[in-house]
Amino acid sequence: MDINGTCISTTIDDHGPIYVYQTRTSRILSFDGKIYQSCMKLNNINRLHLSYTQAMMAGLFFIPTVKTATVMGLGAGSITKNLLNSFSELNVHAIEYREAVAKIAKEYFYLPDTDRLFLYIDNAVNYMKNSNLKSDIIFSDLYNSEGMEPKQVQASYLRDCKNALNNQGVLVLNICHTALKLREGLDKLLAIEFKNRLLSFEVEGGNTIVLAFKDDIPSLNKEELLTKGKWLQEEMNIPMERYAQLLADTQDL
Repeated sequence: MDINGTCISTTIDDHGPIYVYQTRTSRILSFDGKIYQSCMKLNNINRLHLSYTQAMMAGLFFIPTVKTATVMGLGAGSITKNLLNSFSELNVHAIEYREAVAKIAKEYFYLPDTDRLFLYIDNAVNYMKNSNLKSDIIFSDLYNSEGMEPKQVQASYLRDCKNALNNQGVLVLNICHTALKLREGLDKLLAIEFKNRLLSFEVEGGNTIVLAFKDDIPSLNKEELLTKGKWLQEEMNIPMERYAQLLADTQDL
């Protein structure tokens, strides 16, 4: 095992093992004992700790008022918890394929019991195909112990996500530890489904964050982007000014 810390829980379901580790300051979810799936700081359970999860919040730069969010891939609930804690009027719909993972999120990572959280045990493709919900933002972070879930690389899934967005809505995808062929396939599908309505940037650790817009990309200059970043940083307690600057530099704003 490459993750430092004490294993405090091991669960095995039909899809493999699920480990929970604890260090002096953190609690970690892993599917293989090597790669962090989620990480929670024990002294601040609602803060996003991993940089890629913070960077995924860049989709919020382009949404005036977020009222409904969908999280594809609950994991330990890091993104879900932060959204619920940051925006008191926000409803979050979280989809998790593995019921055992959802149970662990509640027991070990303090996923809240609130009427603003709607949790579904389903696979992402099936849920998206059958859902009538419209969201302002959809976070797609679908991974298993071997890397990016192939279900995320399907034209039908991406199209269903696009159709499930409100006008001016944005689909946010996290891409990492992905085979070249799978990544190239995803890039081609995104270009077809979202055409010239894509932004992307890289963050530390090798993750690429892709923002795919249902309609035209909202026009924000650098000053507006940094102002939104400052506001979100105060609301969410994560360094959103850094990602506003990174996005501005990447897009030459």
